[in-house]
Amino acid sequence: MINYSLEGKRVGALESRMAGQLGDLIRKRGAEVMSAPALREAPVDCLEMVGELIDGISDGEFQVVVAQTGVGVSTLFREAAKLGREAELLTGLRRVVCIARGPKPVAALRKAGILTPVKVSSPYTTDELLETLGEFDLLAYGVALINYGERNEGLSEALLSACANLYELCLYEWMLPEDTEPLESLIRAVLKRELDAVAFTSQAQVKHLFKIAEQRGLASVLSATMNSTVIAAVGPTCAKALINYGVTPDVVPDPPKMGHMVSDLAEYFSGNYLITRGKR
Repeated sequence: MINYSLEGKRVGALESRMAGQLGDLIRKRGAEVMSAPALREAPVDCLEMVGELIDGISDGEFQVVVAQTGVGVSTLFREAAKLGREAELLTGLRRVVCIARGPKPVAALRKAGILTPVKVSSPYTTDELLETLGEFDLLAYGVALINYGERNEGLSEALLSACANLYELCLYEWMLPEDTEPLESLIRAVLKRELDAVAFTSQAQVKHLFKIAEQRGLASVLSATMNSTVIAAVGPTCAKALINYGVTPDVVPDPPKMGHMVSDLAEYFSGNYLITRGKR
């Protein structure tokens, strides 16, 4: 396998929890990194929700639990421990069907002691999750849905009409970082065409970037300028968020992982990335 270089390129990286890891991957390819954290995971008061989930599993109200995020699973067990009900939660989850949307919730569930969750196939979008859920007779099942930092409207609406009972948990929120200056600096750098590429690793990053741009009256010119900049999106969900703002990504890796995104971005600049714009 050829190890393509990003030597001489300047790449904007919108990340938060894994900013160091993403930046390191880009720098190893020889590029300069402009890091702009675009979100923070803010805790919410969710003890009551967690207690209701444990009660519902114990009482047989929920036969399927869907984990969309590793952070959500970790938060769930941490809050259960505060209630003194961690062991009860683990016992209950072992009795029901646990579905994990992607490698991170799989890892978090296994760490907690759920060793054989049902896995959603790559690229782990809502479509693949619904396909997996379609293998079960949801009309006879109650479903507990652990959201990520915001409600997945499409998934929730589909489940409301498909299952006997839906209980949703939002255990943390995606919010703008307290300091938005790095985001504003990145917007200025894009508009001045000082960046060769911008890399996104979540749909929330896209929304927050454009929220700041909209507040400054720059959303239209930002999307137009980004369409003449190389844009990388970690997967199809992130890519769809960009498209919703009028930006067509150039690089969407398969599988949808950060390392593959950086590798594909370097290959794109080499001229050997065999895609038409935004399509594999």
